[in-house]
Amino acid sequence: MATLELRNLHKSYGNGLADTLKSIDLSIDSGEFLILVGPSGCGKSTLMNCIAGLEDVTGGGILVDGQDISGMSPKDRDIAMVFQSYALYPTMSVRENIAFGLKIRKMPRAAIDEEVARVAKLLQIEHLLERKPAQLSGGQQQRVAMGRALARRPKIYLFDEPLSNLDAKLRVEMRTEIKLMHQRLKTTTVYVTHDQIEAMTLGDKVAVMKDGIVQQFGTPQQIYNDPANLFVASFIGSPPMNFVPLRVQRQGGQLLGLLDSGQDRCQLPLALGDEIAEGRELILGLRPEQIVIAEAGSNGLSDVRAEVEVIEPTGPDTLAFVTLNGAKVCCRLAPDAAPAVGATLQLRLDPARVLLFDAQSGERLRAAPGGTGETKVTPLARHKH
Repeated sequence: MATLELRNLHKSYGNGLADTLKSIDLSIDSGEFLILVGPSGCGKSTLMNCIAGLEDVTGGGILVDGQDISGMSPKDRDIAMVFQSYALYPTMSVRENIAFGLKIRKMPRAAIDEEVARVAKLLQIEHLLERKPAQLSGGQQQRVAMGRALARRPKIYLFDEPLSNLDAKLRVEMRTEIKLMHQRLKTTTVYVTHDQIEAMTLGDKVAVMKDGIVQQFGTPQQIYNDPANLFVASFIGSPPMNFVPLRVQRQGGQLLGLLDSGQDRCQLPLALGDEIAEGRELILGLRPEQIVIAEAGSNGLSDVRAEVEVIEPTGPDTLAFVTLNGAKVCCRLAPDAAPAVGATLQLRLDPARVLLFDAQSGERLRAAPGGTGETKVTPLARHKH
């Protein structure tokens, strides 16, 4: 196990091109599982290759247990990598693939056999040791690729989108296997993916990347519940966060946002500072599970009636889609609460749980000091279109 720290890391390919990686600062403790997540082209695989030594850094440092390894060759870094393409030797058996790196290091034959047996048992591939890669399924090949990395007992494991070539069911199974493996071995791990579900379920820490910049770094819960900006909020979550355009209004010193469903309107108190100008355009963010159906006969200030336009049963819950301020909004409901298309729901939004973003910059706007979003306001007269 080892600590890993990236200090002000830069990567540029020169020729006047913009930096691929820009001022990357990350730190994980020994035994932690770090996820690098982001869309294609965001720089996450480049960052992984820099850690492995497959690409040189332009500036900054990569520290393992406090030692800067950024100038070392890959073979001297004591880091093992599992590639997206598995990269197995087709003419070698599973046993030979796993043992290959150990032979290169000139380990004794008995020690190699012992290590291969240990890894095969750990990954439950003992019955496959004499087969060639062409005789294996995708999931089995992935296990062999993992076994080859595990056999080295390195300080750090790197996984570069290892499940992207597998079907949906196998991805779930292998995701569980990787998590169980990490819980048993407790080896420091860096895992690259564009799949936000993998990011949420596997990682102790998550770094969300865009355009070579770490947009936010924290635990999965911090990233999900307290996103730093509109990009992070939109990238993490399934179903994704709802985004509704708002224009700030002021009434009696209180900032409000008007929500219009086409059937009904309500005013949502906005817990923002007085520097927010009236008429400013904002984006309201709200997770589907944070929209609840109000009790019959209730008339809360943040209730709004809306017509159900689409229903998507998923089994454990039902997704109901309505329109607010011209934007499609997903509500995550219990299966027994599933309404019919065309039905009218009275939805309740909790002002204390909504997130607000600047419509131009996408930056998160925080609540005013001491603000709760529960300030009493004069109710807007209900208006049916």
